[in-house]
Amino acid sequence: MSPETSLNLIAIFAALFALLALASAVGQGLRARFDPEGRNPVIATLNARIDGWWLMIIVLSLAFLIGRGAVFLLFVFASFSALREFLTLTHRARADHAALAAAFFLVLPVQYLALWAGWTGVFALFIPVYAFLGLPILTVLRAETAQFLSRVAETQWALMVAVYCVSHVPALLTLTIPGYGGDTVLLIIFLLIVVQSGDVLRYFADKMFGRHQVAPRVSHTKTWEGFGFGVLAASAIGMALAWLTPFRPLEALAMAALISALGFFGGLVMGAIKRDRGVREWGHVIEGHGGFLDRLDSVVFAAPVFFHLTRLFWQG
Repeated sequence: MSPETSLNLIAIFAALFALLALASAVGQGLRARFDPEGRNPVIATLNARIDGWWLMIIVLSLAFLIGRGAVFLLFVFASFSALREFLTLTHRARADHAALAAAFFLVLPVQYLALWAGWTGVFALFIPVYAFLGLPILTVLRAETAQFLSRVAETQWALMVAVYCVSHVPALLTLTIPGYGGDTVLLIIFLLIVVQSGDVLRYFADKMFGRHQVAPRVSHTKTWEGFGFGVLAASAIGMALAWLTPFRPLEALAMAALISALGFFGGLVMGAIKRDRGVREWGHVIEGHGGFLDRLDSVVFAAPVFFHLTRLFWQG
């Protein structure tokens, strides 16, 4: 990582810490004035989320400042944890044990090793082709046909979401973009800031002036007003962060709008899966934020599209 990239990362994370400090002050002020006894769920949720963001930003800043290897290992750990969360909520039978072991200890390591080694073809095809075909074979050999299709499909979905899609975030490190003076680690920063800021601002817009629900049976809080405000705000943020990327300002705006919209609908899809399983959160790793998948649900839909569009149009 070049000294210039390190300075850019320090500046970005310093700005994020300043924003969190401001948010913490606002949250504590709201609690002191309107909820001294801690009974208001909205204020309590706000402060819990801010506390959770402190932890996540600290972990991310340390990983990014240490270097590419630390960033890579961070997402390996995130994929492993997300895969465990997803599979915990699926239908399982004794016949699935071999496929589950292969998912954790063969498919996940091969996916990330292929990425680390620069084997783009293996990285792009291993899960959607070889794992997709191979894991049902391991399952059918155990001759348990009850709910066979749903069990196999749930394992395949878990791998696609938690491993394949998540692995496209560190995959940005492998891009070589002609004429781009920055480090591709900055593309990860762009992706995460745009998608997560769009989510946060959409959440507040939903609370303040959201009226028309997008999918009432999935979420009572996600509205078209919040969606529009979140995408517009994320687009403006993306345009302001164009200097991190090889994109021109209008290109950064368009890319930010696309990945923010994908992030929104990704969260909606993952929310539908949670409702189907009868849970509100994927896990309880971070208070106010749920599990790893609760934080990655937007990123998993945005990351593959962001990676492949960048690779197609900017790497050439």
